[in-house]
Amino acid sequence: MTLIRIGSRGSRLALTQAELAAERLRADGVEIALVPITTAGDKDRTKPFGEIGSRGVFVKEIEEALLARRIDVAVHSAKDMTSSDTDGLVVGAYLEREDPRDALCGAAELRPGMRVGTASVRRRAQLLALEPALSIEPLRGNIDTRLRKRRERGLDAVVLAACGLDRLGLDGEIGRRFAADELLPEAGQGALALQVRAREADLVASADDPETRRRVEAERACVFAIGGGCLAPVAAHHDGEKLTALVAAEDGSWLERRSGDDPAELARELLQFAAG
Repeated sequence: MTLIRIGSRGSRLALTQAELAAERLRADGVEIALVPITTAGDKDRTKPFGEIGSRGVFVKEIEEALLARRIDVAVHSAKDMTSSDTDGLVVGAYLEREDPRDALCGAAELRPGMRVGTASVRRRAQLLALEPALSIEPLRGNIDTRLRKRRERGLDAVVLAACGLDRLGLDGEIGRRFAADELLPEAGQGALALQVRAREADLVASADDPETRRRVEAERACVFAIGGGCLAPVAAHHDGEKLTALVAAEDGSWLERRSGDDPAELARELLQFAAG
C-alpha cells in the first residue's frame, strides 16, 4: 500500500483539517501518516504578522519540508497561502469549500464602543467601515486561544473564520455570520489546499473539487495582481456568479469594492482608485 506523508501545522484546527484531507485520500486506498510542522507564525504568537514576515508565515516551513521530500502533501488553509505558487510546488487539489464567511463571536451585532479582537488588517478595515466607533484590539493565537482571551480580556467580541469554528464543533460560539457584502472574506477562506511538488499532482488529483478551484484561483489571481498581503487591507471572494474584490484604508475611512469576471481587470480598477 502506498504511504503518503501529510504535513500540516500542529494546532487542533490544522490537524482536524489534515484529517479531512487524509480521509479523502484514504478513499483511494492509500495509507496516511500525519506530520505536524511548526511554522514561524506558530512560534511567535505576539508580534503582528507584518513584523514576522509577509503573507505565508503559516506555510513557509511546511513548503520547505515538501521541497526537501520530508513530506509528500502539504495541507493548508488556502487563505494562509501566498497569492502565487511557490517555485517547484503546485496546488494539486482543493477540497470542496465550506463556509467562507467571517463570524462574530461573543455578540450578535456590532455596537458603537465595542471592543473587538482581531489581528487581521482586512477585518479591521471592514469592521471600522461598518462601525467607526469600534475599538479594534490586536488578538492572535489559535481559535481556542482567541476565544479564551476574549473572556480573559473582557472583549465584547472576536472575529474568526466561520469554517474553522464549524470544523471544531464550536459553531455555538457564533453570534453572527457576516454576509460577504458586510465583510468580504479573505481570498481562499473556507477552502483547504493540498499542495504537492510539481509533476506530482496525481497524488491528490482525485480529491480536487473543480468549482472550488475555479473560485479560489480567481481570488488568488486578483489578490496577486493587486499586490495585497497581510500588510494591506485587500480581499477577494467569488460567490459562484461573480468575483468581488476590495482595497481599503486600514482605519476604514475609505473602502472600494469592484465586481466582475476578470481578476486582472478588477485589480487594475482598484489600483487606479487607490492611486487617486
